[in-house]
Amino acid sequence: MAAQATFKSIKALVPLFDRVLVQKFKPDTKTASGIFLPTSATSTPLPEATVIAVGPGAPNKDGKLIPTTVKAGDRVLLPGWGGNSIKVGEEEYYLYKDSEILAKIEE
Repeated sequence: MAAQATFKSIKALVPLFDRVLVQKFKPDTKTASGIFLPTSATSTPLPEATVIAVGPGAPNKDGKLIPTTVKAGDRVLLPGWGGNSIKVGEEEYYLYKDSEILAKIEE
């Protein structure tokens, strides 16, 4: 189980190195007409998320800073595992390494 931390404001959290802070999309559990959907109908094989903040990047073996490949506001596809959970009030966020993010979703 991933470690969980609690913060009063998400703005207080600044990712370091090549870490990416994301908020996963919550699938609708009810249709517009009020019918509740079973978990099997709402779960996706790979979760999607919105990037909230990114770190400056990580140094390569020569010490040159390699920036992250995503930026705040990007929509991304995450692996079905990993990430560190962070609770801010009732909202849950996750920290991933930039290299763990599977894809950026272009719209």
